[in-house]
Amino acid sequence: MDARQMKIKAAEAALEYVENGMRLGIGTGSTAEEFVRLLAEKVASGFKITGVPTSERTARLCLELGVPLKSLDELPELDLTIDGADELDEKLRLIKGGGGALLREKIVASASARMIVIADESKVVDVLGAFKLPIEVNPFGQVATRLAIEKVAARLGLTGDIVVRAAGDGPFMTDGGHLILDASFGRIPDAEALAAELNAIPGVVEHGLFIGMASMAVIAGPQGARKLTAS
Repeated sequence: MDARQMKIKAAEAALEYVENGMRLGIGTGSTAEEFVRLLAEKVASGFKITGVPTSERTARLCLELGVPLKSLDELPELDLTIDGADELDEKLRLIKGGGGALLREKIVASASARMIVIADESKVVDVLGAFKLPIEVNPFGQVATRLAIEKVAARLGLTGDIVVRAAGDGPFMTDGGHLILDASFGRIPDAEALAAELNAIPGVVEHGLFIGMASMAVIAGPQGARKLTAS
């Protein structure tokens, strides 16, 4: 089973938790896109849901495939969000934001009664941090913000480069018009402490640590899909 097949398996298993008539948050990324394709097939056969996308990219795919959408302002309380993750541990702490949509992903997940993560086995780690931590920042004062993040990291014993994400000849810009700093910490032993410190920095709009948000993960591997709940 190759990587795409595992993503499809995870998406198929998660789709079983989507009920007719649900208000559904729809995530961003390659695994979430497999979920959208499967969801669109059910919608085409008469299944009723209303989706709220976490990015312009997801919105375009949903509209292309006929998945009905509303904005979060139109539908501010959701039953379920299904989204991918760049890393997760056994306590369902996540790193998200590799696709650049972490702010909207976190807002949508927070507006949902439940969040289910879909991923393949390669995303499950003992300690978060091998994947670069995305930190969304306001362009104004970005250097000062980066220095503040470096000081926080040093206090917590974290090292590694913190760089502005690039796209083509310039910086990557999020859907909200912000920059992303990618922090190569390697290991984050105390994700809760880092999240709290980052939240206190004025120039940080949001960060990719999703803690206490996912209620379950569907993990696909060569032998099929398994469910993971917070330990």
